[in-house]
Order: sequence, then C-alpha cells, then structure tokens
Amino acid sequence: MKTQLEYARAGIVTEEMKQAAIGEPVGPEQLRQLIANGRAVLPKNRNHTFPVLRAIGEGLKTKVNANLGTSGECADSTLEEAKLEAALKAGADSIMDLSTGGELGGLRRFFLERSTVMVGAVPIYQVATEMVLNHQPLEKMEVDQLFNSIEKQCMEGVDYITVHCGVNSASVRKLETYRRIMPCVSRGGSIHMHWMLENKKENPLYEYFDDLLGIAHKYDVTLSLGDGFRPGTIMDANDGAQLEELLILGELTRRAQNHGVQVMVEGPGHVPLQHIQAHIQLQKRLCNGAPFYVLGPLPTDIAAGYDHITAAIGGALAGSAGADFLCYVTPAEHLGLPNRDDVYQGVMAARIAAHVADIAKGLPGATEPDRRISISRQELDWEGVIKEALDPDLVKQRLQITEDREACSMCGKLCAVKISRRQAG
Repeated sequence: MKTQLEYARAGIVTEEMKQAAIGEPVGPEQLRQLIANGRAVLPKNRNHTFPVLRAIGEGLKTKVNANLGTSGECADSTLEEAKLEAALKAGADSIMDLSTGGELGGLRRFFLERSTVMVGAVPIYQVATEMVLNHQPLEKMEVDQLFNSIEKQCMEGVDYITVHCGVNSASVRKLETYRRIMPCVSRGGSIHMHWMLENKKENPLYEYFDDLLGIAHKYDVTLSLGDGFRPGTIMDANDGAQLEELLILGELTRRAQNHGVQVMVEGPGHVPLQHIQAHIQLQKRLCNGAPFYVLGPLPTDIAAGYDHITAAIGGALAGSAGADFLCYVTPAEHLGLPNRDDVYQGVMAARIAAHVADIAKGLPGATEPDRRISISRQELDWEGVIKEALDPDLVKQRLQITEDREACSMCGKLCAVKISRRQAG
C-alpha cells in the first residue's frame, strides 16, 4: 500500500487529506501538494482509527502537542487518564506517550484507544525501561531488540515516532569538542550515546536507517527525527554538536522522503530569543522545508515553575519564523511529572503561542476570532466574549460583571468602553 506521501505524489487526494484540510486555510488539493513536496505531513498509522485528523506543516495552522505518560517514580494510570482528558479538553492536536513506568504496552494501548487525536511515542523508552526493570545495563541492548520494539509499536498503531538517528559517531565527536554546561539533556539521545560509547559502534538507527524506513513505510508511520543534542540551557545553544546533528537530520530527511516516508524534524530546546528565528530558518533550509517540531523553545533558564510561559514566548517567535508544531511545556518542567492542571495550562499556553504565530504568519482567517471578540467587547456582549475566548470556561469563572451588565469590576462606572459608547450614541 502507498503512504500518504506516495498518494500525494501520485496526484491522489485521500480521504485523510480531505478530513485534515477541514478548518485549515488550505483546501484538500493544496494540502496534497504540500505533502507531496515534503513540506507537510499527515500522521495517520494504517492501523489506527481516530476522529480528528491534523496535518502539520507550511501554510497550515500551527499545531500543539501534549506529552503525557508515566515515570518510574509515578506510574498512576488514573492520573494519565485525567491528563489525557485535560489535554484534549484544552485543545491539543496531538499527544505523545512518553511513559517509562508501569505496564508500558497497556498504557500505549490506552492512549491509542482513548485519544481523539494522533498519538506519538519514543520506542527506545520501552526498550530501556524493560532493561532497567530486568537489571540489564543499557549497553547490552541488541540491535534486533530495538528494531523489534519499533515494529511492534508501529504495528499497534502509533502515528509518529521520535527516533534519535542524528546521534551518530560524527555528532558525538563534535559534542566532545565543545564545553557544554549540560552535554546531553535528551533522554533518548543520552541512551543512544551511552550505547555507542560503551560498545564502540555506530548508532543502529543511523547505520540501519533503511530498515527503519521499511518499518515506517509499512505502517505509514511519520518519522519525527529527534534532536538528541538539543541544548538544555541557553548557554549551550547553537554550538557545533547541535548544528552537526541538524546537518545529519537534513540528510536523513531527504532519504526518508525519497523512500516515500513522511518526516518531520525536531528542534530545541533552550535558545536565546535573538537566535530563535535564525535557527528555524536554518532548519528549513537544511531539511528541505520539512515540518519543524520544537520543544518551546525556552529563551531563559530561570523560570522554573513558569516554564509554560517561557515556552509560549519562545514558541510564538519560533512559530512566526516558520516552526509548524509546538510541543507544550508545563509548569512542572524541570521539577517533576506534571499533573492534570499542569497539562491543561501547558496546552493552553502553547495554543496561545500557536495562534500568535498564525497571525504573524499571515494565515488567512487567523485574526477572525480576534475581530469577533473585539466586537463583542465593544458591544459589551459578555456571552460573545465567552464564546470567542480561547478558554471559555476560565472566562466564565473569572468574569465579574457590574449590576447593569455594562462593565466588569475592573473599571466599573469608569469603563472606557461604556463612556465612549455613550458619546457615540
């Protein structure tokens, strides 16, 4: 069977493309062209059925992902159910299962069955978690063990997978020549680097990349090429290791696209504000215009407890510069496993950043909700304000209207809108 990329190149608009174009500023035929050119992806595993399909890429609305999942310190399936509910209620376009504690297969199946949007995963987590539980050192991982796990997870229905193929001998050597404060903050990247150094071998995901492409093609799984050497502090941003890995990911992007496999590229991480735009533009140039999936970025390191705000600042700028997919950051980032409220706040902050980016990109219709809510404010139409707000429930909860319903408690009788309306009358 053909992948969505191969159908697009053959000039065929699939039913999935028609569904994913709903609500976008492009129609199904334009979406087909973007997918055919590798500038958009439509993550949808052949074995996974879910109601809300989203495409990610150039000319489309900026999408938001919510990372969920357990840890070895907290494996509470009830909590994960609440977090999934919160992410979907807040409007996430995607969820990723990053579980490393509990019964991982069962958790993944839960997300696949209960999520109404695409589901991503990081296959190396399953392998590493099983080895730790069995008291096996990570360097004893067998190549077949890794690829078997990847195929199993793809067969189960995961729509896209993060694979750290750019952590190879060249990028590891480059890392060793730079004095980073935090050499490697990527969990998947650190596992692969450890395996390589202990075994004195190449990363199997890079060495056997064609085998990985075969699995991805079989199930039409989108590859999300992970940035194992993303900076974990703004002090380490844009160094040789990060850029070496980006060059490698550019090479692998072209190989995947030539094989008919959809691909997007992951990006940092912690980056000073003044460098974000240049980094997005560089990625687009090196990676053949493939969709760019960024974590934040976070333009400062000191906002622990408020990193959802920090990420929204960086995400808005990244999105305006061309980033296509924002991975949320929650208030719990760097501190612990997020709870339900953290997830909700993280998604909402990322959605604000995504909307700001869409306005800056000049996407057709992006400012329409802003126009409508402004008209409602001028008309003192509180129901209209609630309807158009990004978070209507919060507005209902916080809204304090005066007795005459012509102002809120902020200004009361001195409401500028109320005064100006009288003058206009």
